[in-house]
Amino acid sequence: MQDNQQSLKDITASGLRPMSQVDGKAVISALRDMAKVHHEIAALLSAETPIKNFIIGALSLSPYLRDTAVSQPDVLVRALSGPIRPYLETCVRAARDAWQSEDAGKPLSDGEIMARLRKAKRDIAFAIALADLARIFDGRETTRWLSEFAGAAVSATVDHLLLSAHDAAKLHVADLAYPSQASGIVVLGMGKLGAFELNYSSDIDLVVFYDPQAPLIADPEAAPEIFARLLRRLIRILQERTGDGYVFRTDLRLRPDPGATPLAIPIEAAMLYYESRGQNWERAAFIKARPLAGDVQAGEAFLRELTPFIFRKYLDYAAIADIHSIKRQIHAHKGHGEIAVKGHNIKLGRGGIREIEFFVQTQQLIAGGRVPELRLRATEPMLKALAQARWIDATTAKDLVSAYWFLRDVEHRVQMVRDEQTHVLPTTDAELKRIAYLAGFADTATFSVALSRVLRTVEHSYMQLFEQETKLSGETGNLVFTGQRDDPDTLETLKRLGFERPQDISRTIRTWHYGRYRATQSAEARERLTEMTPELLKVFGQNKRADEALLRFDHFLAGLPAGIQLFSLLGNNPGLLSLIVNIMSSAPRLAEIIARKPHVFDGMLDPNLLAELPTRSYLEERLSGFLAGPLHYEGILDRLRITASEQRFLIGIRLLTGVITGAQAGQALTDLADLIISAALDAVRTEIEAAHGRFPGGAVAVMGMGKLGSHELTAGSDVDIILLYDYDETAGESDGGKPLDAVRYFTRITQRLISALSAPTAEGVLYEVDMRLRPSGNKGPVATRISAFAKYQREEAWTWEHMALTRARIVCGDAALTEHANKIVQDILAQERDAAKIAADVAEMRELIDIEKPPSDVWDLKLIPGGLVDMEFIAQYLMLVAPVMASSAAVPAGMPTTDVLQRLGPALIAPGDIDCIHEALTLFTDLSQIIRLCLDGDFEMKDAPAGLIDLLCRAADAPDAKVLEADVKRLSKAVRRIFQSVVKP
Repeated sequence: MQDNQQSLKDITASGLRPMSQVDGKAVISALRDMAKVHHEIAALLSAETPIKNFIIGALSLSPYLRDTAVSQPDVLVRALSGPIRPYLETCVRAARDAWQSEDAGKPLSDGEIMARLRKAKRDIAFAIALADLARIFDGRETTRWLSEFAGAAVSATVDHLLLSAHDAAKLHVADLAYPSQASGIVVLGMGKLGAFELNYSSDIDLVVFYDPQAPLIADPEAAPEIFARLLRRLIRILQERTGDGYVFRTDLRLRPDPGATPLAIPIEAAMLYYESRGQNWERAAFIKARPLAGDVQAGEAFLRELTPFIFRKYLDYAAIADIHSIKRQIHAHKGHGEIAVKGHNIKLGRGGIREIEFFVQTQQLIAGGRVPELRLRATEPMLKALAQARWIDATTAKDLVSAYWFLRDVEHRVQMVRDEQTHVLPTTDAELKRIAYLAGFADTATFSVALSRVLRTVEHSYMQLFEQETKLSGETGNLVFTGQRDDPDTLETLKRLGFERPQDISRTIRTWHYGRYRATQSAEARERLTEMTPELLKVFGQNKRADEALLRFDHFLAGLPAGIQLFSLLGNNPGLLSLIVNIMSSAPRLAEIIARKPHVFDGMLDPNLLAELPTRSYLEERLSGFLAGPLHYEGILDRLRITASEQRFLIGIRLLTGVITGAQAGQALTDLADLIISAALDAVRTEIEAAHGRFPGGAVAVMGMGKLGSHELTAGSDVDIILLYDYDETAGESDGGKPLDAVRYFTRITQRLISALSAPTAEGVLYEVDMRLRPSGNKGPVATRISAFAKYQREEAWTWEHMALTRARIVCGDAALTEHANKIVQDILAQERDAAKIAADVAEMRELIDIEKPPSDVWDLKLIPGGLVDMEFIAQYLMLVAPVMASSAAVPAGMPTTDVLQRLGPALIAPGDIDCIHEALTLFTDLSQIIRLCLDGDFEMKDAPAGLIDLLCRAADAPDAKVLEADVKRLSKAVRRIFQSVVKP
């Protein structure tokens, strides 16, 4: 039973472990400063009590809580002042009443309500975090309080906007004391907000409808524009960052066809849409929908009317397949490998929160039409209801309820660290230890064991669910591939499965069963293939271009030297089958690689593939193992080509399946390139020295430029390099049997390195090499002496060359020369420049690119106005003008664009704009990495494989391509505006 009078001061233990290992010196110092003004804090510090230890631990482990307390000590004082639950109720009331002014009937300014809501949010977020960490209440109550507050904040904002519109004679509010009452405005909270399950740093999803016939609306024709303006203000009031912070990031994209509809839609139009065009993912979204603002009664009536759409009385088999596809759109491939802890996505990763939610919602969509008891919003009550209805067993329900709240607790602690909307566990030991301590564990090992156990429990239940559901679809249909003629019923089955050219597919499969390929020559291989053919065709048929995908798979089979191992693996591992189908349907480039080089597929048989992140040490270990033993020069290069193609492919698989993000893929591809270039350089130098000897005092270093330098390579990237060298001035020639002078010696090394990297062989090409960024470009020597490089950069280089230098990084080479080169680069970048001239040069260069390389369409994410080039140019501009900024941290060259913006951006860019750039950079990077992985040429939406479009939507968390395109346009427009405001000539 809840103790409504329990205070934070009543806790008997810190709730955080182990306190002895938490360094609280900085927090204690800050608290002492606060104690000089606040006697409550002085009293807290005066005695050794559990609450003192807890506060020090919480503020030490959470920079967000510490910064909040330091900047606003009253927040801490209020949280400690009395019983916690009545205090939270006060915060919720403060939010709900934030719209009310002392002058009844007169609206506040937007600025006034924004300040009130932000103060209430700061108070309640701080107090909820402390109460949660202290275990005064659990995740159930944490999510409920956050949801209650969000509902109150949205409700107050809607009342404020209606009153404001009434005051401007745009709308007619009947009762100024209750603006929303009988207004016909339906504001639904979706997802976790609707189910009272909001997470600590959550976005909120809203859908808004209105009744054009309601008395509120004087002119129905003007209503769309009026509501569009009001909702844009609502978003600004709730999510714009001010000096007081923000309330909630707000998303309105769950409305019908968001790429083509206004922000608010008439109720009748919405009903028509859902009845005629509504999709299964929208049905799933509305399961948790709850009226939380506006005309609540009208909202409840709307949901009652929508019930037949959400919960169908009968569910056809195609709809079940479509329900399954929802998961594939939003979640990575699963089904083999161990579960990682570091870098694991608690929400979307295998065994994560989304799997539990989807486990529940799938059952609701299937059975909710016939069993009204299965129409609850919240996850825990629904799991219990499913067990009560014997839809699942009681043990599964109990295990998933326990797992759900364990994962929600971990999610909250990840977000409490810095108030970030993230669900990804840290990848470093220090940061993971922080999460373990916040979660009450003694060390990361104990935490990792507990988390892994929970993730495996969820994954196992989820997999069992889908194994059971495959039985619901009945038999696939007639599938006969014997004889020489097509079986008519088989052609009908293939057509029904989704194939447009069933005769071609039938003929192809007969080829498999006739044993015409090496992979199908053995009777056992053909038997295994026959067993898996129905499932294979079913999975392929779910793709929009099923024929094309299956024919790519046929091309892959034709190149396999043997098939028994693969067919056995696929037959026992449906997840791996889905992954192959995913590649064939979405990634023509990867499919072609598999067909040309079947050996790259070997890495996918590693059960740890999706558990191991492709870190530099991971890649280095595999490369060194593959190069072990005595090898001649060509043998080394062939081993490098084999390793590079396999590891690039496996990094791509991790990206394709959502195990890593676009930024992580860029880092991994860059680490791989560094290691390959370093090994190739070592092999080249050994070969040159065998023929020409060593050059006295000779040293070599390879400088990476462009995306190689900034750790942002994509699957199709060239490598931009400059080879730097130095030598003893007194030496005339190398000391070998065929001596060379310095210029020829180091030129020969460079030429051999270029050839090693880019020469086509039977094992393919390592990398296309671009050396145009060396001094004087293609007109200059291919190898550059370090003194010449320094002189050119100091005396002759143009602004654009110094922009390129901001991404320069020594990839490999001799230590002394590496140190020398790095110092030259940093000295050049540390020069104080005329900021106005730099801005003019940057703007001119961007304009020149716009003229000479105009973007092909909105999907040219690099070149579109507000695209990747704009963001890279902003970062490069900031680095060049950093030395003349008032307060700028030194930033070494060769950092990723996002890191540069994060460290230097605050000096010139508003916090909200930095957030916008970060959102755009993350999205465009993810999309670009996937597109470059899957396609060799340009991306054309109309011609793109359907599976690729699904992948892009999943990466962007967008329901469809229209929404994704709208997001790209919105963000690119915002980034171009920021670019023009920052880079002002």
